Amino acid sequence: MTEPEQCPSGTATLPLFPLQTVLLPGTHLPLHIFEPRYRQLTADLVTGTVPEHEFGVVALRAPLVREVSGLDHVYSVGCSTILREAKRLPDGRYDVVTRAARRFRLRELHRASAPYLMGVVDWLPDDPVPATAESTARQLAEVARGAHERYCEAAWHADDWHPPHDDADLGELAYQLAADCLLPLEDRQLLLEETHPLRRLRIVCRLLTREAGFLETLGAVPLPPTELATFSKPADLN
Repeated sequence: MTEPEQCPSGTATLPLFPLQTVLLPGTHLPLHIFEPRYRQLTADLVTGTVPEHEFGVVALRAPLVREVSGLDHVYSVGCSTILREAKRLPDGRYDVVTRAARRFRLRELHRASAPYLMGVVDWLPDDPVPATAESTARQLAEVARGAHERYCEAAWHADDWHPPHDDADLGELAYQLAADCLLPLEDRQLLLEETHPLRRLRIVCRLLTREAGFLETLGAVPLPPTELATFSKPADLN
């Protein structure tokens, strides 16, 4: 599959999948698809009817929303994701894995143009980081990595987490640091909406420092990521 460019500008129309989670660029999202409209979406992704095998994920503003009928039901900034694997089950359900790609701002919702929800979106690239900020960027990255290490050491066993690669892209680093940490939906949405990489690193550093402090104070740890997935798969509208 050919993946789209990561930081385009302009407007596009995407199928939308509302979830009770925030998808961060570069992360993987497994889904179990069983409702008919999302089975159809998956079939259209598999066959290439949907361009580039790409659809959008937007977070629900309230967990009790069962049917999205207006922009006020979802957060305005979401993330597209690319279908990477799809397994069709004998009864027509699907198990799929996708990889998050690029952020967008949702402008319009259309409920009648397809069997599933469609959205008109503006792609949301990052703000440029000036060359003069290179030293600041390195320092922020080091501090943020330290906050991530403190959180993971408080939350997981040594075998349950790994730091991002040393050469991780500055624009993606905050997402990678947050990916395996149990942050509230609102905090993940804050990271997704921030368009300046350095401010995003400051935010993730503050959030992980706060969460690590909670874990150390309470003396309690969450389930490891490998076990947690079994109990906390993203809730969806299937």
